[in-house]
Amino acid sequence: MTLAAESAPQVNRALIAMIVIVATIGGFMFGYDSGVINGTQAGLESTFALSSLGTGFTVGAILIGSSVGAFMAGRLADNLGRRNVMMIAAVLFIVSALAAGAATSATMFVLARIVGGLGIGAASVLAPVYISEVVPANVRGRLSSVQQIMIITGLTGAFVANWYLARIAGSSTALFWLDYPAWRWMFWMQVIPAAIYLATLFLIPESPRFLVLKGRYDEAQVVLTRLFGAAEATRKVAEIRGSLSVDAHRPKLSDLIDKASGKIRPIVWTGIGLAIFQQFVGINIVFYYGSVLWQSVGFSESDALLINILSGSLSIIACLLTVALVDKVGRKPLLLIGSAGMTVALAIVAICFASGAIVEGSLHLSDRNGLIALIAANAYVVFFNLSWGPIMWVMLGEMFPTQIRGSGLAVAGFAQWFANFAISVSFPTMAISLGLSLTYGFYALSAFVSFFFVWKMVSETRGRELEDMVG
Repeated sequence: MTLAAESAPQVNRALIAMIVIVATIGGFMFGYDSGVINGTQAGLESTFALSSLGTGFTVGAILIGSSVGAFMAGRLADNLGRRNVMMIAAVLFIVSALAAGAATSATMFVLARIVGGLGIGAASVLAPVYISEVVPANVRGRLSSVQQIMIITGLTGAFVANWYLARIAGSSTALFWLDYPAWRWMFWMQVIPAAIYLATLFLIPESPRFLVLKGRYDEAQVVLTRLFGAAEATRKVAEIRGSLSVDAHRPKLSDLIDKASGKIRPIVWTGIGLAIFQQFVGINIVFYYGSVLWQSVGFSESDALLINILSGSLSIIACLLTVALVDKVGRKPLLLIGSAGMTVALAIVAICFASGAIVEGSLHLSDRNGLIALIAANAYVVFFNLSWGPIMWVMLGEMFPTQIRGSGLAVAGFAQWFANFAISVSFPTMAISLGLSLTYGFYALSAFVSFFFVWKMVSETRGRELEDMVG
């Protein structure tokens, strides 16, 4: 990561790099905790005798907690601080990992995953906003985009761990260390990165904008001096205080309503739309159900898990391209490119699935169409992670004015995770009742509509100071 020295000559690069790395470990946990379920479903189904609807609910249970965690995190962060709430999230990750692996019933497992979801929801909305509040505007996009790289790295890490454990144990349901099946160890492995996350959070400071919001001006001055030097710190404190003095009161949800019109602010609808469309394009079907999906069209369990690793690796590469482009090209153009690319790729996948034949109750593709579907699915993953994956989080972290940032994040974060839950839980039933072709056709239609939503509703935020955001 490099910072533009000409615009911020006294930037403490080492401190900012540490802040970004530590904050985005939460993104890694977000990805790992989301992706670990992919590869454990055979064990869950056999252990807890789950139906297709039960499998969908078990997979989606974490998203119930995530929607609540995201909704609560913004408000809690305005009261307790960004860093303190991230610490709470780290503890929740540890508790969830231990309980999910030890679950003796479907109910216990679901409760454990909901607890983990609370941590995911909090980490998902707080890491980008925390980063956006401490880094210079000219590099805010690329540094906030690191969050998505860490999310995908976490997903890929879960895929690699699941593949490795299943391989050396013989299968995900085979007995492994201490005579526990491998799928339980897949959950217990999460404790390691969660503990690292908790420990390293003690190394970074609180957000200076939160400190100013709470009237702790001297503490904010100290943090900003460490980041940008004394002169810039004094200017920044005055600038933040000025942005708050226009409507100085304790942040609350009612701030989302425009006092002049009595209606919800347009910027809030834009945030909600970005959050919902990011999920309606179906990305988490690939990450939650990838191994089951590819096995259902003829791939072996080992090959399906390897495909997950391939998708994760391509996602990381795409995110690295976003880091290079987001502060040069801008947020809106990348969103438009992503929507167009995903529409085409998803339509190709849907057409390939429509050509398959049902053999012994399962869909099978010809070698040619199977290869085309695999290439198109991975192209879709690349387009998503070049655009909607990181950019949605970047924009939610920076698009709201300071006074409503916590409340705006709460509502948009809740919408994102609720949409994630709806798509994830509905997939098994949709795949059975409608078929994979129509199911993926719905995701393609959502990607198509998202293009026009961005064109009409989204304003560019590249290079703008957070105190200049209006809505």
